[in-house]
Amino acid sequence: MFGRKKAGPITGRIDTLISKAARVQGDVEFAGGLHLDGRVQGHVRSVGTEPATLWISEQGTVEGGVEVPSVVINGTVIGDVHARERVAIGPQSRITGNVHYGTMEMTLGAQIDGKLIPMSGAAAPTAQPPRPDAESGEAAPDARRIAAAG
Repeated sequence: MFGRKKAGPITGRIDTLISKAARVQGDVEFAGGLHLDGRVQGHVRSVGTEPATLWISEQGTVEGGVEVPSVVINGTVIGDVHARERVAIGPQSRITGNVHYGTMEMTLGAQIDGKLIPMSGAAAPTAQPPRPDAESGEAAPDARRIAAAG
């Protein structure tokens, strides 16, 4: 749609599995692929230089920040998400925090209570020119402030 090529699904191998019966208190660092069915109370981040992907299932929960190149979220994240390459947000996902992304795919039904923030190197949205105020012909005060900030 709109002349863009649809990206394929995020693929990769799963090196680590945290099952739905598991609860981790503290930060989790991983390399390769991590599939999360359980609960992590702490930050989840990838380490190393090889590609890394985090999959959070419908039962999975992270109570802390997420810092990975690619992430597929179908569960709950309470904290900011930083994915410099790609974020895929499924219909059952619930995110309370800001989502910093390179590219993003979001499915109908996903809930985000926070801001969507493109990371540097990603195409940033262009600011709309301010609309003139109907009475004075000048830009509305809020529009001038937004235009000056951009």
